[in-house]
Amino acid sequence: MAGRIEARLAEMGIELPEPVAPLADYVPFVRSGNLVFVSGQLPMGPDGLVTGRLSAADHAADGVPAPGSKLALAVEAASFAAINLIVQAKAAAVDLDRITRVVKLTGFVNCDAGFAQQHLVINGASALLGEVFGEAGRHSRSAVGSSGLPLGVIVEVEGIFEIE
Repeated sequence: MAGRIEARLAEMGIELPEPVAPLADYVPFVRSGNLVFVSGQLPMGPDGLVTGRLSAADHAADGVPAPGSKLALAVEAASFAAINLIVQAKAAAVDLDRITRVVKLTGFVNCDAGFAQQHLVINGASALLGEVFGEAGRHSRSAVGSSGLPLGVIVEVEGIFEIE
């Protein structure tokens, strides 16, 4: 029977994919005590990996990404990466209802030195985690620009979860 968090995902129209095997020499998560450290997850959307690079030309003048813009695509990609975080957290916890807190989120944005709105991109992951886990989904966070990410993806997100 699906638990509270799985029911919430279903309400949101999110179907969790199978966990993706690591693409290099690492494990998808490490559990230490009641914490689960999930390795960086890539944005796998319905059409495959979301790739690209942001520049100053992609800034949102008013801080709100314009629908259909490259910045809006990056925000959506961050939410796809967050779904993969949830998938790996579920693999570690077995039951998503055992997650008591999203502790920390770190997001990396593929961009050049002129792009300064990494925080807006990573809001896509933060908002999704908050919507899924409610108050327990509110977390500390870092949003960092990177000159390149694996496979040319536009964003990568890692997280720390507390489980009971």
